[in-house]
Amino acid sequence: MKELHCGKRLRFSDEQRCRLAAKAKKVRFGSLCSIAGIVTPQTLLRWHRRLIAQKYDSSGGRKPGRPRKAKEIRDLVVRMAEENRLWGYTRISGALYNLGYEISRSTVCGVLKAAGIEPAPERGRKTSWREFLKTHWEMLAACDFFNAEVWTLAGLVRYDVFFVIRLATREVHIAGIVPSANGMWMEQVARNLTDPLDGFLRDCRFLIHDRSPLFSDGFTQILKCGGIEPVQLPPRSPNLNAYAERFVRTIKENCLDQMILFGESSLRRATAEFVEHYHKERNHQGMDNRILLPDCDVVEPTGGGARRRRLGGMLNYYYRQAA
Repeated sequence: MKELHCGKRLRFSDEQRCRLAAKAKKVRFGSLCSIAGIVTPQTLLRWHRRLIAQKYDSSGGRKPGRPRKAKEIRDLVVRMAEENRLWGYTRISGALYNLGYEISRSTVCGVLKAAGIEPAPERGRKTSWREFLKTHWEMLAACDFFNAEVWTLAGLVRYDVFFVIRLATREVHIAGIVPSANGMWMEQVARNLTDPLDGFLRDCRFLIHDRSPLFSDGFTQILKCGGIEPVQLPPRSPNLNAYAERFVRTIKENCLDQMILFGESSLRRATAEFVEHYHKERNHQGMDNRILLPDCDVVEPTGGGARRRRLGGMLNYYYRQAA
């Protein structure tokens, strides 16, 4: 046989092996030993066993490693980590078990790592400004100044108007109007705002303010004694006090920039009328286009339309008269 093949080993294709193995299976091992000349009986039987193994082999359709968790579970792990900054892998695993998902601590670690989320200690030390606002929304207030030019006997005088706004409800309080604000005046304003009976900040916990020197140590100390924690903004960051800045633009565009003010009393009247209109007659887009504090006695479904005018018709409110 070796001479017949010129000393070279025969190479069979897979199809040839299949045919030989199928035919050899029908022959007994003893008879196979006497008639097999090309390959040994053991080789033929090995080919046959390989054919059987290939029939049930599904490794070609499998990917390396363990299968990934369902997207729903992975999204839930990421959501829990984002909503609970101090939760570690074990805590998240336990919370998932409460929902019927039995997931190991290492799996939670892998999901968060793939999502680019840091472990609990690092997440807990990096609270963003957005997260701070969302967490303390109901207890947050902000304050700021705006200026108005007023004609007096001494000529044009620039008045400082100090106001405070509750972020959750958008309610505004004019805390003071003065030609030139100073530290002592600001301290008295702080006492009025933190009065336990009728202070505008009595239900708040934090007050956001910029880095103006008028917010002195005395001002902040009085706030702290009243249970209010001052939150100073970073330098040159007006967007972090956006609600207060938006009110300044609103009152100037809709009221003060449309008027020539004579004397402090006209400034006080104009700001008081606008704040009343702002609370009870103006629709706010940031509050679902609704009025903040509507008058229940004039909101009736019957009767003709009526107009309430303020500042000579500059500010108008339309309503239905009571029957």
